Amino acid sequence: MAEQEEKFTSLESLGEFGLIDHLTQNFPLRNASSIKGIGDDCAVIENLSGQTVISTDALVEGVHFDLTYVPPRHLGYKAVIVNLSDVYAMNAMPKQILVTMAVSNRFGVEFLNELYEGMRLACEEHEVDLIGGDTTSSYSGLMLSLTVIGEAEEADITYRSGAKKNDLIVVSGDLGAAYLGLQLLEREKAVFKEDPNMQPQLKGYEYLLQRQLRPEARRDIPEILKGLDVKPTSMIDISDGLSSEILHLCKHSKVGAKLFEDKIPIDPKVYEVCEEFNLTTTTVALNGGEDYELLFTIDLSDHDKIKANPNLTVIGHISDESDGAQLVTRDGQFMPLTAQGWNAMTED
Repeated sequence: MAEQEEKFTSLESLGEFGLIDHLTQNFPLRNASSIKGIGDDCAVIENLSGQTVISTDALVEGVHFDLTYVPPRHLGYKAVIVNLSDVYAMNAMPKQILVTMAVSNRFGVEFLNELYEGMRLACEEHEVDLIGGDTTSSYSGLMLSLTVIGEAEEADITYRSGAKKNDLIVVSGDLGAAYLGLQLLEREKAVFKEDPNMQPQLKGYEYLLQRQLRPEARRDIPEILKGLDVKPTSMIDISDGLSSEILHLCKHSKVGAKLFEDKIPIDPKVYEVCEEFNLTTTTVALNGGEDYELLFTIDLSDHDKIKANPNLTVIGHISDESDGAQLVTRDGQFMPLTAQGWNAMTED
């Protein structure tokens, strides 16, 4: 019996507005601040309390993702998550999101259904409303640009610029797994190019692949801190690598930092796969990026409030600006931290 051909419905058959209606029909409004969503010239939101935070991020095929190994549902989910992470990094809560998509005619409606199903799942899990955006054609593949709108009380908003000497540096979760997930996918892609009959060898790497393909924004961290009565003095999410983000905090707060190598939280699977790839775990944790954990500083007096929480790890402290940002190695040596993580302006 012949295999059934995969269904392909052209985008042209629906048209721009028909496509928008089709893709967004299962996105109900959940937030009281969402007055009008998709279907008019503008969305309408009401600022019910506090202040509004806004962030935007673009994902470009061939630069930020490779459809050879990134399923469209995972891509849609991740596209939303990486934007929500920026709002959580402000100690705020996301409420609405807008999606702009440039897409070529090599993609069918079925592909976009999966893409938007991933977005819908992320919006549902984080109680965010899709309220608009734009769809246009592309001659060079797929591009997604998302804008997220959040809110917080003025007193709760946390900037990168508030760290002060003797503050503790804290990170959520563990680091480095997402980068190794990418290395695994790239390895299997290379093997497939050499021999298309080879099946991917990915069993046992599930955690690393999940961290790369389906990352989670740390909505729980602002909630945990509020419950502990801890207000971070500065905060940022880890998208470009731990070293880069610490340098951002230092620059904006005009401080130095001491990061202790032996305190960096690393999953056992990361140690195992680093050996397999002949990589140094500290280098991977410092520079890998795409962890989407939260890096923040707290007043030294708040240490006892967070020390027993399994989601949080103290990895260093803030020092004088003249000290610079330094890594204290396991053998007590001091090394300057350098930004070797993701750079959106590089060509490769």
